[in-house]
Amino acid sequence: MLTQFLAQSETTNAKARKFAIEQTVELNNLIPPTVSYESRGNLVIIGPTSIIVDVAEQFSELNSITLVSTESDTQDKKTDKTVYHAKEVTIKGFLGAFDVECVVNGERVNLAKTTIGKTAFDLVLDMKLDSVMKEQVPVPGYYPVGRGYPTLAQVLDELPGLVGTFDKPKYFRLNPELCAHSSRGVKGCERCVDACPAGALTSEGSDQTGHHIQINPYLCQGVGTCATACPTEAISYALPEAEKTQNFATRLLANYKKEGGETPIIAFCSDRHENFNVMALKTMPDHVIPVVLDELLSVGIDTWFSALVNGAAQVLFIASRRMPETIQRVLTQEVEIAQALLTQLGLDPQRIQVVYMEALNEMTLIDTPLSVMDAPLKGNKRERLMGALDHLAADSKANQIEITEIQSLPSHAPYGTISCETKDCTLCMGCVAVCPTRALHSDPDSPTLKFVEQDCVQCGLCVSACPEKVLSMKVQMNWNQETRQETQIVHKEDAACCISCGTPFAPASMIEMLRSKLQGNPHFNDEASIKRLYMCEDCRVRDIFTDLSANPEKQLKV
Repeated sequence: MLTQFLAQSETTNAKARKFAIEQTVELNNLIPPTVSYESRGNLVIIGPTSIIVDVAEQFSELNSITLVSTESDTQDKKTDKTVYHAKEVTIKGFLGAFDVECVVNGERVNLAKTTIGKTAFDLVLDMKLDSVMKEQVPVPGYYPVGRGYPTLAQVLDELPGLVGTFDKPKYFRLNPELCAHSSRGVKGCERCVDACPAGALTSEGSDQTGHHIQINPYLCQGVGTCATACPTEAISYALPEAEKTQNFATRLLANYKKEGGETPIIAFCSDRHENFNVMALKTMPDHVIPVVLDELLSVGIDTWFSALVNGAAQVLFIASRRMPETIQRVLTQEVEIAQALLTQLGLDPQRIQVVYMEALNEMTLIDTPLSVMDAPLKGNKRERLMGALDHLAADSKANQIEITEIQSLPSHAPYGTISCETKDCTLCMGCVAVCPTRALHSDPDSPTLKFVEQDCVQCGLCVSACPEKVLSMKVQMNWNQETRQETQIVHKEDAACCISCGTPFAPASMIEMLRSKLQGNPHFNDEASIKRLYMCEDCRVRDIFTDLSANPEKQLKV
């Protein structure tokens, strides 16, 4: 349908658009990793008695059908089918492995074991208005028809075919080494967990064992909000990779220009809603180029700005108010950050804009392209974004637009700086130990705390880990590329040098602080023990054993 629509217009821009889409090859993963589901066709239908009895007639070809009424026995209609009456129904799992528990006659039971002699159901049709499972994006095999989506007609078409073994791609990649969620028992960033509408991401662990992000691949629906929200690229979209989509958009723009197209606008849209995409495009001029994604948020802010610096006059998102609330929230938050950055550059914030199907008349189109970069963007997600922003900043300055060097951003933005009350900092380097990006790092040759603003993701791990509570975060954008990328000295002190070997081993103030705190401690009531505070670790151990060898009776002391 979309292809047919794009071929209808004969304007120069329409021909260039059609040429660009046909000539730009999208590079997808040829053999993606997958997870498998196995379903034997055991269905449970939950809801009001009269409804579930009537609906059951439509699924007679399935292996088994279990009816669970959420009404009391007195509300039954006469039927020859067995209807179980249950309270406090809970459902966990996914296609082929739904654990349904409920209270029957005052006892909590596994319904599958009780009714069909199996450990789990394969499919769930939920006709309750408030649905048992609350995830905004339902797991495979679960159909919350009672809350309005999907429709019963869609379920009647799809559900009977879910018998057998099915493979689903793993949509994500996870690199725990980059994760800013937790380190050494300290918790920080939870953007991905908050951004998942499918309940696939959770924070597991404890303060004692440590915390980590757990992704259930069977629950993950590939929405992409986690990857878009992740500031470190610990979670990245893998089908296709976000950088491949970014490069695809760049080549698409180049091919459009090559064929004589002017003032291109990129419109990201989801392939799930082709009819709506065509409806929206019909209201737009021919220089709007659709980029169809598996999911609208499978690409993030770095790709949006990459499009702007590679010839796009504007970046649009064709969305709907009917999208799950979490997806709308994440999209709105990310666009809010992007628009704040554009405003600070003296550019129209509507160059990055969400276009809702329900309000197409509110759309603002911009036909003036920006300066195009000479070289491709390189590096990780943040480096590519900053490269695009620095290009736009240089262009704004060349056009006599004054840019305030330091400007605030929305509180949820993962960009900013760290402040330190240096008078109370002991340079223990606890903050360095937990920093996931090495924005905070130490100097191996001296007691020095260093910081690179561009690498800071405002995760809060350093603030939580600081024993003296002297660190604080500030969300901001530093438009001075040099100072944002340079290594700054946050705090530096003279080193305490070992009185035995002369090696610098700790901040001098820390040693004096320890001496003050240990006064009166029975283990530091002699001159030799105090003297060891001024030694490096190796010399301290050597001195202890030398003393024990010379005075063996000390080995008997408790």
